[in-house]
Amino acid sequence: CLAAILTCAAGANEAAVHHYVFFGQDREGITNATFLATKAIEGAQLKYTWRELERGKDGYEFGDIERDLAFLQSKRKKLFIQIQDASFSPQFVPIPRYLVNEPEYNGGADKQYNITGDDEDHVTTQGWVARRWDPAVRDRFHKLLLALGRQFDGKIEGINLPETAVDFGETGKLFPKGFTLEAYRDAVLTNMTVLKSAFPRSVAMQYANFMPGGQAYLQSVFKRAWELKVGVGGPDLLPFRPFQMQNSYPLIRESAGVVPSGIAVQDGNYADRNPKTGQQVTIPELIEFATGFLRVRYVFWCTEEPSYSKQVLPLLLAQP
Repeated sequence: CLAAILTCAAGANEAAVHHYVFFGQDREGITNATFLATKAIEGAQLKYTWRELERGKDGYEFGDIERDLAFLQSKRKKLFIQIQDASFSPQFVPIPRYLVNEPEYNGGADKQYNITGDDEDHVTTQGWVARRWDPAVRDRFHKLLLALGRQFDGKIEGINLPETAVDFGETGKLFPKGFTLEAYRDAVLTNMTVLKSAFPRSVAMQYANFMPGGQAYLQSVFKRAWELKVGVGGPDLLPFRPFQMQNSYPLIRESAGVVPSGIAVQDGNYADRNPKTGQQVTIPELIEFATGFLRVRYVFWCTEEPSYSKQVLPLLLAQP
């Protein structure tokens, strides 16, 4: 029965669905025996921060990626990497120290905020994001991508840049120095261009969920991704949320057959509820939405418990 669900879901898509487990920075997870024994799981998606990959200016340290890749390959699994230049912790700035310390980079990163409703006067710090719109910072990020491409293109399954959403409010009151809607959009488009140049053989993907300025800016990201043959996707598999349906979901669906697409099942997604039934969403429902409606090629499952061990793994393990 479980295998039939997966088979039907894959058949609804134009190609086989690639299931990966997102371990984030919990790299020990790739040694888990059940993960390794589940044939339907093709590999792991692991997160590497810009800060840990560039320890000093042009001082790249890719040893963690090399070790993770070698281990996974020895177990006939693949590696999909996510390069993280944003954080969701006020305490962690995910960029190299020289960007913070050298004046030409304007601090290298700026705060993101928790904003309640439209109240931009009473906010708290949510985390940090690299100054993607700042040409000096962006140039350094491009050098990192090109260095990664020289070492890993064609060896890893794919690489994705994190979500395009940033939390600076809408009025401009909280916009960082030099930030404009157009500058940010152009930066995302440029980053995708360099990513594809660095990784012409592995899957190059941009997570694009929301954009400052709204839907027109988000559409421009997807349009450029289609032109570049850059994959698209995003965090959060939430079938019953109108906000997602009004933003990235229709564009991800439209990408099927044009470029590779993917969806990341994040912490909290397993607990979402179907408003019609009041019941918690099931894993088969998530798979059907991801592959039937969104028509994605890649699904990245998070390890949030107990859903991961008690629902996701048994279902995937049952697939022939």
